[in-house]
Amino acid sequence: MPSARTYIKAITGGAVLCIGGPALVMWVTPTEEEIFKRYSPDLQKKALARREQTQQDFDNFTRQLKEAARSDKPIWTAQKEIDAQRSTDEQQRLRDERDAYAAESRRRQAEIRASGSGS
Repeated sequence: MPSARTYIKAITGGAVLCIGGPALVMWVTPTEEEIFKRYSPDLQKKALARREQTQQDFDNFTRQLKEAARSDKPIWTAQKEIDAQRSTDEQQRLRDERDAYAAESRRRQAEIRASGSGS
């Protein structure tokens, strides 16, 4: 039968591992600021320029995730439906842009022909 001394050793060793391990990891892991300071000035500028876009992308992602979570369907099914709808909306927007560009081009051609025949 193990003695009290063995139990104390085991508890002490477990405490050292459970508390000391994470404490060591926190101590040796650099903060985001320390990592950022190690970047070259060029990379720092790029990271600062991308920061706002990255935050916006993340906000859009979480908003979309919340929207998909409101559905009674599994989230992956709701996500596919949202992606399909977005793809359809994007295609419609591109068609509208193309049609507007074509109409503007036709208007300019007509304007040029009218100015050319009036001379």
